[in-house]
Amino acid sequence: MLDITRIRADTPGCARVTHFNNAGAALQPRPVLDTVRGHLETEGLIGGYEAADAAMDRLVGAYDSLARLVNAGPGEIAITENATRAWDTAFYGIRFRPGDRVLTSAGEYGSNALALLHAARERGIKVEVLPDDEHGQVSLDALSATLGPDVRLVAVNHIPTHDGLVNPVAEIGRLVRAAGALYLVDAVQSVGQLPVDVDAIGCDLLSATGRKFLRGPRGIGFLYVRRAVLDLIAPTFIDDRSAEWTGPESYELREDARRFESYERSAALQLGLAAAAEYAMEIGLDVIERRVSALAARLREALAEVPGVVVRDRGARRSGIVTFTREGHDSAEIVASLARKKINVRLSEQTYRYDEGATPAPRVRASVHYYNTEEEIARLVAAL
Repeated sequence: MLDITRIRADTPGCARVTHFNNAGAALQPRPVLDTVRGHLETEGLIGGYEAADAAMDRLVGAYDSLARLVNAGPGEIAITENATRAWDTAFYGIRFRPGDRVLTSAGEYGSNALALLHAARERGIKVEVLPDDEHGQVSLDALSATLGPDVRLVAVNHIPTHDGLVNPVAEIGRLVRAAGALYLVDAVQSVGQLPVDVDAIGCDLLSATGRKFLRGPRGIGFLYVRRAVLDLIAPTFIDDRSAEWTGPESYELREDARRFESYERSAALQLGLAAAAEYAMEIGLDVIERRVSALAARLREALAEVPGVVVRDRGARRSGIVTFTREGHDSAEIVASLARKKINVRLSEQTYRYDEGATPAPRVRASVHYYNTEEEIARLVAAL
């Protein structure tokens, strides 16, 4: 059982807004806010380098926190500026050869899809889009039939941002391992929303962010790199954090995933990211998932009762991301109207989708988290 009263008291934003934009950036709990503010104040009082020196044990401990969050080793975690940088670091570090095949999902994130297209143009790889199954998830049958020795990478997202489903990443992982390909999972919407176990998933690489369901600060993310594939991924850039200059014409990379980091980063945000991970683990990811799933199911039921509203979510297993449209109403106008009532939702708008073609119709995205309540759901539905 969750003490929702205490959790909402821990979340100053709950007193100001009804926040259903957790898939964009969740409201941060007070321990995260206090951690970031406290370190920034220390930097202002004694200096940035000196504040980092004083917090060094906690900065190093951040790797332990993130590793426990996804069941990895601390040496398999790199802290990055954001999840896109984490994903790009992994993807562009793969030593592709012309003709290598890369398999991806139909509902891939736009930034990832652009990177795939860029690599196809510049490196000569072949990008192939896996079809959805009858539930809208990545088709395991199609994946099994498509895998072959020339598949270098399978890159899919755990939870798409636009239609509420949860992809079967563990089942995908078993097929990919058997085929001997690399496996990259974008977990930007799943870390902090449900348990994420890199061993159970079987991925080689996984990217995540702080700002979404983990309830951390913006401008910080992390990358998991399985130790067994560390030397198969080449850093796209190095500096004196990721490598050591050993001679006039020589250098040695770090022996852990921090070879993918750069020297300069926000110590305050790194500490805030660790605080968010610890906060989530204290509550329990299983508990969070049950609460989020129940609230999302309730929201879908309530929305379906509103005249003209169509819930657009797919998936045999669904996440806390709920998308819908309303007949006769522009989705952007709905978002703006709700904002005037201090109800935060977001426009889910994509310029292109593999499976729908150009300019799919925008949707309203309402993403719940465990600190939301049924009363807030009723407020949203009444406003609609």
